[in-house]
Amino acid sequence: MRQHSVTLDKIVFEDWPAVHSWACLPEACRYQPWGPNTEGQTQDFVGSAVKAWSDTPQRRFPYVARVGRDVVGMGELHVRSDKQRQGEISYIVHPRVWGQGIGTAIGRQLLAHGFGELGLHRIHATCDPRNLGSSRVLSKIGMTYEGRLRDTALLHDGWRDSMIFSSLEGEWHSAA
Repeated sequence: MRQHSVTLDKIVFEDWPAVHSWACLPEACRYQPWGPNTEGQTQDFVGSAVKAWSDTPQRRFPYVARVGRDVVGMGELHVRSDKQRQGEISYIVHPRVWGQGIGTAIGRQLLAHGFGELGLHRIHATCDPRNLGSSRVLSKIGMTYEGRLRDTALLHDGWRDSMIFSSLEGEWHSAA
């Protein structure tokens, strides 16, 4: 596996063609309730992600993941509860760079932002049980498998269960 230096940058509207390069691919959205996207759907999504950076209070932190200047994926941290200091992370990686550690790098940086800068106590993530690559990423970044929730999302091929993983601030700080 090649290791890449992955940076997370605030998404800007001009990133939509790069986002669309995977959002239009059936294999990229196989385990998602959205897609494959039309150009308009991707533009709408990127527009809402850009707007999230100016929302008050800010609840969503959407980033594009870059290797050099090439956009190879996205990551998002979503604050689910200020009072309970809880958040959720999600990510997607362009299929042409699957298996190269990019999802792992995105996940680690999202956890660092959530625990480090935002002071969250608990961060969780979910994935389709069939998405072995994503469950490996969540384990690799130190998240603990908590269980399986039944029929949480309606996909193109029927209802999907979700595996849930989490990390707590004390665990992250001791591992960091």
